[in-house]
Amino acid sequence: MPNSTNNKPPVNLTGQLKWVEGISRLLDDQFKIPGTNFRFGLDPIINLLPVAGDAAGFMVSAMLVLTMARHGVSRKVLILMLLNVLIDGLIGSIPLVGQIFDFYYKSNTRNIKLLKEHYVEGKHKGSGTGVVIVVLLILLVFMALFLYLSYLLLSFIAHLF
Repeated sequence: MPNSTNNKPPVNLTGQLKWVEGISRLLDDQFKIPGTNFRFGLDPIINLLPVAGDAAGFMVSAMLVLTMARHGVSRKVLILMLLNVLIDGLIGSIPLVGQIFDFYYKSNTRNIKLLKEHYVEGKHKGSGTGVVIVVLLILLVFMALFLYLSYLLLSFIAHLF
């Protein structure tokens, strides 16, 4: 049955990738709030346990990415998948904000979508060097901003004494 948005047939993963898709669904989209279209999985529930829940979710997501990587994705797809897992892990570990974020971000579902786009539409091919450069530039900007704000804070504290 064709997908109505782009008239391409849905991608059916097989073997271990089908298993990965099932685990991703369990973690991100297993449950539906009645009367809404909002779905969530076990990941945000597990992450209610401080530290241990975040670590467990991160490790499962990382293992899913490793399994997908073993099935021949481009370096760019792998980098994008790892970024999804890192963003989910970093922001998800922030108390309260992280719990809310976990209900919406769904890194595993994003990674399955990347995988399907790669196999069917031929998207995300290449080395991923551009992605790495952009991420490094963003990190440098944040680091410079952090250092500048730290300097301002230390100057303020020094003037108090």
